[in-house]
Amino acid sequence: MAPVAQTFGTPLIGRAGELTRLTDVLARARTGTPRSVLVSGDAGVGKTRLLTEAAAHAARTEMTVLTGNCVDLGDVGLPYLPFTEILGTLAADDRFAAAFAAHPAVDRLLGARTGTPRTDTGADTGTGTDTGTGADPGGTPGTDPGTRLRLFEGVAALLAAVAEITPLLLVLEDLHWADQSSRDLLRFLLSRGLLQPSAPGAPAHRLAVFASYRADDLHRRHPLRPLLAELVRLPAVDRLELRPMADAEVARLVRALRAEVLSDTTVRRIVERAEGNAFYAEELLAALPGDVDPSAPAMPSGLADVLLIRIEQLSDTAQQVLRTAAVAGRRVEHGLLHDAVQLPQDTLESALREAVGRQLLVPGEDGTYSFRHALTREAVYADLLPGERVRLHRTFAGLLTGRARSAERAHHSRESHDLADALAASLEAADHAQLLGAPAEELRHLEAVLELWSAVDPGARPRTAGPVTLTLRAAAAAARAGDAHRAVALTRAALARAGSDADSELAARVRYTLAGHLMRVDSTKAAYTYSSEALAMIPAEPASHTWVWAAATHVMAARYMGHDEDAHRVARQALRTAEELRLPDAQADLIISLVGLDGGNRRTPRGRERLRRARDLAREAGNVSVEMRALFNLAIGCYESGTLDECLTWLSEGLERADRSGLLSSPYALELRYLQSLILYTLGRWDECARAAASDAERLPPAGGFAVGPALYVALARGEDGTVERARALLDGPFDWMASLVAGIVLTDAAALRGDAEGAVAALRESLAGLSDVTGSERPDIGVRLAALALSPVADTAVRLRSAGDASGALRWAATATELVELARTTAAKGEDGTRQGPEGLAWLARAEAEWSRACPPADGTAEARAVAAWERTVSAFDYGDPYELARSRRRFAEALLAAGRREEAADQARAARDAADRLGAAPLREEVDALIRRGRLAGPASAADRVAALTARESDVLRLLARGRTNRQIGEELFISGKTASVHVSNILAKLGAAGRTEAVAIAYREGLIEPEPTASA
Repeated sequence: MAPVAQTFGTPLIGRAGELTRLTDVLARARTGTPRSVLVSGDAGVGKTRLLTEAAAHAARTEMTVLTGNCVDLGDVGLPYLPFTEILGTLAADDRFAAAFAAHPAVDRLLGARTGTPRTDTGADTGTGTDTGTGADPGGTPGTDPGTRLRLFEGVAALLAAVAEITPLLLVLEDLHWADQSSRDLLRFLLSRGLLQPSAPGAPAHRLAVFASYRADDLHRRHPLRPLLAELVRLPAVDRLELRPMADAEVARLVRALRAEVLSDTTVRRIVERAEGNAFYAEELLAALPGDVDPSAPAMPSGLADVLLIRIEQLSDTAQQVLRTAAVAGRRVEHGLLHDAVQLPQDTLESALREAVGRQLLVPGEDGTYSFRHALTREAVYADLLPGERVRLHRTFAGLLTGRARSAERAHHSRESHDLADALAASLEAADHAQLLGAPAEELRHLEAVLELWSAVDPGARPRTAGPVTLTLRAAAAAARAGDAHRAVALTRAALARAGSDADSELAARVRYTLAGHLMRVDSTKAAYTYSSEALAMIPAEPASHTWVWAAATHVMAARYMGHDEDAHRVARQALRTAEELRLPDAQADLIISLVGLDGGNRRTPRGRERLRRARDLAREAGNVSVEMRALFNLAIGCYESGTLDECLTWLSEGLERADRSGLLSSPYALELRYLQSLILYTLGRWDECARAAASDAERLPPAGGFAVGPALYVALARGEDGTVERARALLDGPFDWMASLVAGIVLTDAAALRGDAEGAVAALRESLAGLSDVTGSERPDIGVRLAALALSPVADTAVRLRSAGDASGALRWAATATELVELARTTAAKGEDGTRQGPEGLAWLARAEAEWSRACPPADGTAEARAVAAWERTVSAFDYGDPYELARSRRRFAEALLAAGRREEAADQARAARDAADRLGAAPLREEVDALIRRGRLAGPASAADRVAALTARESDVLRLLARGRTNRQIGEELFISGKTASVHVSNILAKLGAAGRTEAVAIAYREGLIEPEPTASA
């Protein structure tokens, strides 16, 4: 298949370097090294021209070029549009017939292209819709995430098969207009399938992917930004930014575009007004009077005016055709345009030929015409008279009726003020988006339906569903799209719409759905109220699907509120009913709740066996939300029992499942990401923790910032500036339980590290008050950790006041210490779920007891011995796998041993603490240990060999870059750390090597053999 490439009358100017980069990528792709390039730039800067040149080069080198375009239809989404265009082109080529036959899942998108959705035998049967809590959000049929996954995998496999037949270039234009489903599919293709071998040892795909987007359209909350941030971190994805052309290059372009000789004044005027934008320059030049007299009237100041002046040079018929085409969108089919413009065929073709000749429209190989640039279409559309615009939209809406292009029809009907047809078309578009697994587009269409509902005559409204059911369906779509707060707002709207006239089953469905969504935003008290109302509205007999899910939701809400007896009773009854009705996902949801309520909880082998059964039941039913809940409980159970390796296994499975199902922003997926980050922090894998946080930061939803919270623990322990401010930022906006927990830990520990006893106690109390108020629990599990952290400066203050002879002050702080240790004891003995805490909680309790022993020493002469025993128990407790807290405890243990006169043991503990601080990069802790070593004279001056041996692996990396003359900022960029952290490492190196400056440190490193001289270019 030979692609038809757009041609230009002038050579490419000013983009030689960029074109070389793209052609190099194409050359590597042809030999089996696939890559993708994201091409960005302002509107008109030359992205399309550059990609056209690259595509022409690819075609000349026997690559197959496939182009997909995204279009702007305002509030209308066309799911997967650029990919339906690509697949439609492939399907027309007989070479790929066998590949299509081998991957039938892509038939769904081919159906989307023709407007005839294909039925997928794996579609959801409507037995329960995923809300993220396991509760059915209203019982409306939904799309099985597995169907969407099969579609994604089918597209990836098909393109891989095509790349085996012919080297392939995919060009995706105008990603800033891409719908969410297209963005999701692009993420899947680039991160999982097309740029890596399908299996170890398998040949790589002969493929390149070029995609363009307008940089000036990407406002801070543009939905493309998180995807770009994610993609550019992939090793096989590059970004190419097209900057404005230099004035000299624009001048060359202007002169090349005109055969006549242009005066320097004319060229200078164009260059000044174009401001480096090639399209501006071309349009300014084209708008010049024919004689190009420099004394002619000043050129238009705005590009839109320039475009319209140029368009007005066309014949009246050609202008009419352009105006009609502008209403259709960026691109319009010849047949549709013919029917809309209502001109004889030869007259239409003459007008089109004129527009094409003036480079305003570009013909496509599939019988379409596109505006050469989106700015041209926008200028023409904006210049339409209001009545003219309405009339043309009405024409297109009528022409699209019956063509199964409901999304476009909805847009045109709304713009033409035909609200009844807009409502009907929007509902059809929502159905189509649901079938394709595009929840964001489904939500947008359903919100349009709800907005139009009251404005449409009752007789013209659809009879298949009422506003309450439609609002519940919109809430379910919002939940699947990851917008929990929008789901709550929509379900509240459904409750208001239902009023007192709703039947009991619908009323119950609305309330338990609202309860489920409220739990996702930590409004547990309100959730319990609504779940109780739902359960009271519908009888348990006869057995019903609605009652089971109402009961399952109520069990979760009751458990969150501490009403365990009520939760246990309802769960047992509901489980029997779910088994009777054969609802495996409801059974799974109830089993998970019962594991938390029964004695065999998630920390025990028996409890985890039941959770594995729940996972299997949920997977059997295709309810990914409940499956994710089971995987989260398996992971957190392992964490609480101290089996961290097994915890990582469940975390990997859970996040992989979320990724494959497109649910990485769902509540349990975010919890899993937080727990994975916490494990990395706990195990001392701090660089991995920080890198993962940097990678995830931009793609997390607004409510998901807590997921990278453990990276703040790393930053605090390393003494990085701005950590406290970043923690406080987590408290902005609506209350979030996990964000408050992370902020509470950071703020309490930060005050402790400053030695601010009052600040630490205040942070602890504020954090516990907020966490307890929402959950209703008097003892959030985190209380034992916060108490131990706050006890450190409290004990220091008590010791200092006692030494200064301030007995009353010491007693006052001793009383505070006793209050805190009692909090730690009661929380560790009976936490949120009423059970004793696991190894981590018991380790924090041991530390709290040891700190309390410093603040409240006995007066019987046994204080030193008791302190040694207390800190020895703490060191032993943290030896389960937390090197940082183990090191902090060793430092205190060394102090206690020193006070008891056991100097050699104290020196051993101090050295172990310092080694760990070095290894982790925990500069504040290392300084504290060094001060202890100096104060206690626990070690003599270090030898050069000792200093050399003390360098960590990261410090060795920094030292090598120092030898190359890198600045702190450059070191940070190369090692993916902040410049501040690089500065800390440099200071550590200077101290360890006994060097006064960077140059001396490098000299010592060469002398000691720490680094080898790099070979010179001549060598």
